Amino acid sequence: LSVASTVPSVLCLILNYFLVNRLSPNFRILSSLVVILLMFVLTTVLVKVDVSDHRMEFCFGTLASLAVLSGASNLFCGSVFGFTGYFPMRISQALIAGQAMGGSLSAVASIVNLAVSEDITNSTLYYFLIADVCILLCIVSYLLLPRLPYSSHYMSAAKRVGPGSISESQTVRAVPPLQPILKKAWVLGLSVFGVFFVSISVFPSVSSGIQSVNKESSSPWTTTYFMPVTSFLLYNVADFCGRQATAWVQVPGPTSRVLPVLVLCRIVLLPIFMFCNYQPRHHFPTVLFNSDVYPIVFNCLLGLSNGYLGTLPMIYGPKVVPREVAEATGVVMTFFLTLGLAAGSAFSVLVVHSI
Repeated sequence: LSVASTVPSVLCLILNYFLVNRLSPNFRILSSLVVILLMFVLTTVLVKVDVSDHRMEFCFGTLASLAVLSGASNLFCGSVFGFTGYFPMRISQALIAGQAMGGSLSAVASIVNLAVSEDITNSTLYYFLIADVCILLCIVSYLLLPRLPYSSHYMSAAKRVGPGSISESQTVRAVPPLQPILKKAWVLGLSVFGVFFVSISVFPSVSSGIQSVNKESSSPWTTTYFMPVTSFLLYNVADFCGRQATAWVQVPGPTSRVLPVLVLCRIVLLPIFMFCNYQPRHHFPTVLFNSDVYPIVFNCLLGLSNGYLGTLPMIYGPKVVPREVAEATGVVMTFFLTLGLAAGSAFSVLVVHSI
């Protein structure tokens, strides 16, 4: 699942960089949303199809649909974030906070399903139907965006420096220059990479394997709700709070050396989670943090630091470069983010097997 999602993500973001001045943001955003919708509709239909006699085919089909879905999703995210480079910084911040809100709502929906569902098939059907409706709302919302005077003002400015402004004699510039972008934003890009590398190395591969120390009590909290609440819900809510905090506090600044230092300090979270009550354990039998309070605190810390330190360089990036390469810089920053996720997901396998 990790390979099927991260490899197409990186490839599509590279493709997005080369297409940023060749295809309009409207085409890239709407086409990726349509592909996402089609993949989710297909998944929704398959919920009611009995595939017991074709399990391997279903497995490979699921991986293939995930690859397409992940690629389209990252093309969408990269295009939208690059597009917001023409808007004020608070719009980029709101976009990133919205991503965390989506994760929080998914975690809440998962817990509600655990609490009220009796039939797993109907529960799954409702779960994916909600996703279908949300994607349709995304498409409708984006189509309505140019009708708003506020967004129309910045979208018209984007068109003046976007793909439509490139003449036939300027085809050499159809691919944005990478060197001036990296010269201004390489530290911010590496900071984004570092934040998400550490986060995905721990979440969810390690954090979801941490069990309650009181699991033998067989209470609903310790057996059913402990992992989804502490690992997914708390992390996503804390991540949202960290991202939302950047709307009011933006410290350290884009050129500060404190930002990459704080990112490096997050590496300490790796051994901290490894010495919680992760099960099963093979190489480190000692559990140093032998209480249910610790994973709650650590997941909140992981989410808060991910949200805050991950958002700052993302919103700084398009603002430290010339306006004509702001959209391309947004795509480059998203590439660093996805590269961090890909490297972190691969490294998480080593982390799990070393515990």
